[in-house]
Amino acid sequence: MIIDQISVFVENKAGRLAEITSVLKDNRIDIRALSIADTNDFGILRLIVNQPDKAVLALKSAGYTVSLTNVIAVGVEDRPGGLGDALKPLYDNGISVEYMYAFITPEDGTAFVILRVQDNEKAIEILRQNHIRIMQNEDICK
Repeated sequence: MIIDQISVFVENKAGRLAEITSVLKDNRIDIRALSIADTNDFGILRLIVNQPDKAVLALKSAGYTVSLTNVIAVGVEDRPGGLGDALKPLYDNGISVEYMYAFITPEDGTAFVILRVQDNEKAIEILRQNHIRIMQNEDICK
């Protein structure tokens, strides 16, 4: 299952993250996972939220540069080697991971990992063939 990820261009200035999270709060949008990569001048905030379309509209209305990106969410065993077991089939089949981040889940013994790859459909097929659990929006947002 492909998940919608929000990417927000953020100036590297004090208070920007507080402003963005306030916009989401004011619109009753729940953040399920996030990652930020930054330089001295700007950053890219990546978010998984319960209402991505509403979040995009709210953030754009507040003046932010926002885009939606398709990513894959997988559930891996929360144990040493669990992530490696999920990534190895992708590597073996020539699929590079552009970036990834993980977050805590309500499920005992499972970690959720967000993956950005060039070919989502091919990656999902390979992951399923190797019994890697593909997460859906409902799994992440419950």
